[in-house]
Amino acid sequence: MERVTLAAEKRQEHGKGAARTLRRAGMVPATLYREGRAQSIKINKKELAKLINSVAGEQVMVDITFADGDKKLALLKDYQVDPIKKELLHTDFFEVSLTEKVRITVHVATIGEPIGVKRDGGLVQHSLREIEIECLPDKIPGKIEVDISKLELGNIIHVRDLKISEGIKVLTDPGDVIVTIIAPVAEAAPSAEAGAEGAAVAEPELAAKKGKKEEEKKEK
Repeated sequence: MERVTLAAEKRQEHGKGAARTLRRAGMVPATLYREGRAQSIKINKKELAKLINSVAGEQVMVDITFADGDKKLALLKDYQVDPIKKELLHTDFFEVSLTEKVRITVHVATIGEPIGVKRDGGLVQHSLREIEIECLPDKIPGKIEVDISKLELGNIIHVRDLKISEGIKVLTDPGDVIVTIIAPVAEAAPSAEAGAEGAAVAEPELAAKKGKKEEEKKEK
């Protein structure tokens, strides 16, 4: 797993007003969690954005360092972004120890173009994009890759089919489906029976109209 260093400051300011003031000053309010405890911190906005953009959803170990020499090892847990301004609003970190196992979700990435798609025009159906694992922090993979290039129509990859490194316990159900190659959905053409029924309906109407015109001629 990748490991990066991020400078932070401990903060006493709380509340929405204080958070807005921090963001205007180029800082992002954050929280560092550890066994039920929470420490309020603030991090440079540009450095934090750089970190989030570089990991692209992968797990990464973060050495959070403080000016007083204090240092915390953590995982990026979550972050909030303003949906309109696309501005970082808040970030959560989870403090870990290299000697204690953690439970965490890891992204499952598919690689390759399946035979069932390239040759037969099928579609890749993703059922699960993350799995939960348990391991020591330094064993956490950034992501888990699965090669789907040999899959044909109808082929399925389950959680139990994933190649997991030693020292990692998978907590997600082994029978859960990761990905399936499904047949293309074709538009149904009108059946011959439907066409015959349509003709059967139309013919009596035409006959009725024709008979009515003949009767009108006789009356005249």
